[in-house]
Amino acid sequence: MEGQKVYGYMRVSTKEQKEDRQRIALVEAGVPKEQIYMDKQSGKNFERPEYKRLLRKLDADSILFVMSIDRLGRNYADLNEQWRIITREKGADIVVIDMPLLDTRREKNLLGTLISDLVLSLLSYVAENERINIKQRQAEGIIAAKARGVRFGRPQLPLPENFHEIHKMWREKKLTLKQAAKACDLAESTFFDKAKRLEKHNT
Repeated sequence: MEGQKVYGYMRVSTKEQKEDRQRIALVEAGVPKEQIYMDKQSGKNFERPEYKRLLRKLDADSILFVMSIDRLGRNYADLNEQWRIITREKGADIVVIDMPLLDTRREKNLLGTLISDLVLSLLSYVAENERINIKQRQAEGIIAAKARGVRFGRPQLPLPENFHEIHKMWREKKLTLKQAAKACDLAESTFFDKAKRLEKHNT
């Protein structure tokens, strides 16, 4: 790595996640601490401020280290596009620490490039599929839970004690919506919504 500019990139999905493991791996790989860029956001796209700053610095004399491919990104198409930009347009090398096959320094020939591209395509495809499957399982779980009668969101507050009486007077046009809502100490929209729910339940 002598004579080359060495950078590291790390990403954590939320502010609560620990970044120590990634930082240690990058430093142990030889990345200077001041050359490590970090974003605290999801990997669904590459609209990340620190990643963009890093990308502007990369050139043919640069090596970029990441601990694992999912720290770079999770979206299959975007990940492949960014890999192409870094290695082809910028001419920089990429080293994925936990996947030795993804080290573009290994063989500077057509076969080496082909191997890296194939491995990347396979890994990013698997990661993208897993992300889609997780979303699908979550959606199926919510549908199944709703079918069992599980309620989501905040629990409904009980009706005011005078609600039935006021509702009856409102339906008989003895009170306006505004008067009825005020009598129950509710917002007009809340009173109307609760009235609809009650009527639907009673039909």
